[in-house]
Amino acid sequence: MPPEPSPGRDARICALIGTGHFLSHFYMLCLPPLFLVWRQEFDVSYATLGLSVALMSATTALLQTPVGFWVDRWGARPFLVGGTLLMALSIAAMAFAPGFWAIVLLAVLSGIGNSVIHPADYAIMAGSISKGFMGRAFALHTFTGNLGFALAPPAIALMLTVMDWRMALLTVGLLGIPVVAAILLQSRVLHDQARPKAKEDGPGGRELLLSRPMLLFFAFFLLSAMAGSGVQSWLVTVLGKLWGTPVLVASAALTGYMMGATGGTLVGGWIADKSQRNLLGMVTALTLAAMALLLVPGLVPLPEAVLPVVAVLAGLALGTSRTPRDVMLKDACPPGQIGKVFGFVSAGLPLGGAITPVPLGLLIDFGYPGLVLPVIAGFLGLSLLCAGGAQGSARTLRAPRTMPAE
Repeated sequence: MPPEPSPGRDARICALIGTGHFLSHFYMLCLPPLFLVWRQEFDVSYATLGLSVALMSATTALLQTPVGFWVDRWGARPFLVGGTLLMALSIAAMAFAPGFWAIVLLAVLSGIGNSVIHPADYAIMAGSISKGFMGRAFALHTFTGNLGFALAPPAIALMLTVMDWRMALLTVGLLGIPVVAAILLQSRVLHDQARPKAKEDGPGGRELLLSRPMLLFFAFFLLSAMAGSGVQSWLVTVLGKLWGTPVLVASAALTGYMMGATGGTLVGGWIADKSQRNLLGMVTALTLAAMALLLVPGLVPLPEAVLPVVAVLAGLALGTSRTPRDVMLKDACPPGQIGKVFGFVSAGLPLGGAITPVPLGLLIDFGYPGLVLPVIAGFLGLSLLCAGGAQGSARTLRAPRTMPAE
């Protein structure tokens, strides 16, 4: 049995899990700042350079679901330790790469380690965090990942001013060693999710993932990511094409949107903990607000001083809806199945981010920039339909009896 939960214990768990999640996102974006250096040193094309990041991300997305099955079967802690260590050592080993082929291979290995993070993290949080803090724990988890994405490019760029790229990668890679040591030393506070008493109490893994509610949750996450990726990729261009908005002002609007979305995850965690009864209603209201706010600058020209404010509010609404969404999925998981469910459903996030930029770019190429933001709002509307369907049918999946993890 896990020890009695306490705020201090919850904070320790969030710090351990969040630091590993920060590194996983940091490592995924620490390579692009090195592309110019690598192109000169290894004499490879930009497309080949992009292969390193593409293969790392694709490996992570493809392996999350099978790793989730293993996490549910054998427990999350060994996978969390092994995955974090493999991820960190792979980045550190790039410092000794004799050619770009070695960097690509090590990027794949780092992606394998990274694939462990989401299924293992959510399984541990479900078994370790007190119920009244679960929303904030999920929010902090998302926040630390976003922080890793945000800090990686400037950190690597700054390091390149005082050292070469090999020493920079060795340094950031070895940062994972103390994180792994901390997880090992504090592992007594990390408990696995509750498990079902009998195998027949719940659906099998494949049956569960192909069930209607889980497919709808996957679509919910996918469409949300498609909308977010569309805003990040094309907001600056669309505002310039539609209203002649200066790049500086449009960029400030995009930055405001990103800041609002990142801060909104923390707000959403607090709200989810205080209002657990109607998470779907909360997600619906916030998403509708985001849709309305995104449509405004696509339909009417706004004063330059107002545009960033509207963008901040849109990002805040959308970001605040993310944590209740994650808690809804956790509540829908049958006992002992959180690893595979979050591994499968969260794979929709990178997939959604990859799908959107090209077709929305084609709309702009064909002379329809005014359709981009309405299409993004349409993605959000469809995601709400998926959320409602998933929430309505998810209760049939939960088994009635559980036993605590070892």
